[in-house]
This record gives sequence, C-alpha cells and structure tokens, in this order.
Amino acid sequence: MLRFWTFRAGWRLLKSNWDGAAKLLNTSSLTSRGYSQLPPQGSFGLLFDIDGVLVRGKTPIPAAKQCFRNLVDSTGRYKVPVVFVTNAGNCMRQTKAEHLSHLLDVEVSPDQVMLSHSPLRMFTHFHKMRVLVSGQGPVEEVAHNLGFQDVVTIEKLREAYPLLDVVDHNRRPKDSIPPTKGLRPIDAVILFGEPIRWETNLQLIVDVLLTHGKLSKNWSSMQYPHIPVLACNMDLLWMAEAKNPRFGHGMFLVCLENIYKKVTGHELKYEALIGKPSVVTYNYAELLVRQQAESLGWTTPVKTLYAIGDNPMADIYGANLYNHYLQAVRRSKAQNQATSGVDSQAGQTMTSAELGGASGVYSTEEDLPEKCSSILVCTGVYSRDQQELPSDTSHTMTEQRIFHGHRDFRFDPSLTQPSFVVQDVKDAVELVFQLEGWPLQ
Repeated sequence: MLRFWTFRAGWRLLKSNWDGAAKLLNTSSLTSRGYSQLPPQGSFGLLFDIDGVLVRGKTPIPAAKQCFRNLVDSTGRYKVPVVFVTNAGNCMRQTKAEHLSHLLDVEVSPDQVMLSHSPLRMFTHFHKMRVLVSGQGPVEEVAHNLGFQDVVTIEKLREAYPLLDVVDHNRRPKDSIPPTKGLRPIDAVILFGEPIRWETNLQLIVDVLLTHGKLSKNWSSMQYPHIPVLACNMDLLWMAEAKNPRFGHGMFLVCLENIYKKVTGHELKYEALIGKPSVVTYNYAELLVRQQAESLGWTTPVKTLYAIGDNPMADIYGANLYNHYLQAVRRSKAQNQATSGVDSQAGQTMTSAELGGASGVYSTEEDLPEKCSSILVCTGVYSRDQQELPSDTSHTMTEQRIFHGHRDFRFDPSLTQPSFVVQDVKDAVELVFQLEGWPLQ
C-alpha cells in the first residue's frame, strides 16, 4: 500500500523549506546565483533534458552553447527560470551542475538540476528504513544526501554473503569457503540506475526480494507482495556518442521484472516509479521553477512550462502526461467550486505508476501552471531521418509501435505527439521566446 500521507508530509516540508529560503534571498545572493535582478515580468519556465538535447555522452551539441548565450544577459544572469530535468542519477546535483557549467559556458546552480532520484527527498516514510541501493557511482552518498539514514550497497551485501555472487567464476571464493558475516534485514530496495555488473545486482536483488530482506533465510514466493521497491529512471534507451541508442535503466528493470516473474509466477511490484515520464517528477521540477521565478522577482505565477527533450517515450510522454494532470487539476477545482467544495481527485484518470507512486498527494490549492508544452528536438533518440511523426494520433512513430515505455504505464499514442518539433535546442528556445513575445537578445 502506498504511503500517501507520509509523502504529502514530505512534500509540504520540502516546499516550506524552499519557501522560507526564497524569502531570505537578498540582492547579493541573486547575483551570486546568476539570476538577473531586473528582468521583465514573465510567466513561463524552461525544462531541459540533457542527454540528446544538450550533450551526447561527453560531447556538447553545437547548438547548446549558442542557445544558453541567449538565455543569459551580458553579466551571465538568467533571464527566465531554467531547470535541467534528466533521468540520469549516478552522481550528485553539485557534480552535474559543475559539468553543465563547463560544457555550456554559463553558470549552472545545483538548484537548477533535477536528477531522476531527486523526488525521493519527499518519500520520508522510507528515510529511516534499512535500504539496499543499486546503481553505479556514489550511490551511498546520493542516498544519504536524499535523506536515507541506513544504507546498504550491493558491494556490502556481497561482502557479507560471499557465496551469493557466483556468475563470474573469477569472483567466486577461492579455496576455503569464507564465513558469512550477515546483515540486519533489508526493509526496502532503491534502484537508482543501471549497474555495471547486471548479473550481480539482478541475483542479489532477487535474493533480497525472495527472502523478504533476510538473506540467511530460504527463498519463498509465499511472502507476497515482497518488500517495497522504488525505481528511478525508466528510460529503456538513451543517446550517447554511438550512432544508435544504448540500453538504459529501463532495460535493467525489464530484466528484473521478468526474472522475478519467471521464478515466482508473480509480478514485481513497485512502491514508486520516479523520473520522467512520471507526474511526480514534473511536480518537483515545477517547484524548482517557481522558486527561481521568485528569486527573479517575478510576482505573477508561472503559467506555462516548456519541456524540451529528444525521447518521445520519456520527455514528450512525460510532459504531455503532466499537461493532462494540470488540466485535470483545473477541472477538479472547477468541479469543487460548483459542488461547494466536495473533493474530487485530480489524478483519478491516471494510474499510481504514472503519478510516480504519489496519487492524491498534491495540494490543488497551489498556483500550478496552466499548461505544459512539449518540444521534441532531432539531435538524440528521435531523428527525422529515421522516423516521421504521423498526423493521425491513433498511430505512433515507427519506433514506438513496439511500446518502449514502462510496463506499468498505459500506452496512449497521443502522449508521444509533441506540441512542436524543431531541429535542435537553439531552435526550441527561439520558438519559446517567439511564442511568449519576448526578445531573445
């Protein structure tokens, strides 16, 4: 069962902390953060994907630098709220911000960076649990930074139970059998991103699930459902320097789901699916945009978000799904007013997975944007040379006729249809400023 009440508490606590921080900002802090002090009043914000939009692997896309030169003034201060929303999650926000600053030749603050796991800050119910984390990079540091207090890595699990990881013969115990150290039971599993040794992580995660977190016990499929699993980043594919897309964490999830079902006959269940295209990700990004708008001195609410991405099944689907959510909130408010405050659920037409495991946790009295427009660029997963967008939304792109989204998301072909298609990120930004009637120079 989803812990809605604890998630709501975490969301409100996080928002109140940010609201308080925004009120303490002064002129010098605005300057140091790189935001323009005297901009014209605006009512929109920009959400940028990174891989395939700004970079491919470690190589910047040429249009990106010019694009960001247009987004800052002569002193390097941002003209509008900008948030980088990526499904990557193998590093800290500070590290990603420094990397983007170097690539784009503009200052990027950690407050502008949202990684796939960032919304886990709001899942406070799990923060005191003993959690197993899977991924690569500084996953233990990332988990602690998000608020988790008792963290176990796959490597620590291998060391405590040296007989579990035996696919690679070179990693098997040599000569004598080492003793098992043992660990206290695991309460939940957090999947941050694709690991390096898939066979090791798949084996040990299944061991944890089938022993209900007690690895000294025998496998049992009778204890079902299993302990909670929270997964970040559902991208099946992503674009690096190679000509063709590479496997993403979504592919690892497919493997885990099918192994678990093959062994137990049951479906693997998720407590939460976080990262694009889930609604919780865009709710969190909108909060960052609103914080930046306040720092810019804007007094009017942000009415429109423009989400720029290269992946129809993650970026475009997610932005359009969030737009559906915003429209549902507006309808819910109108219905509540018409029925003298009788509550109606804004997200009732969406599955819990699509909401990110956060159904009904958002307060509809917030000044949410009126809409979220999706802009597809052709420099990453999607390419005009390889596929065309059909005019009939009952069909979808050639690549997407085989559903590339997550198992727990319903496939609505219309959600993969972008509001706009442009060649690259520079064209996307120019389009947004034209639509908003803002001078770009």
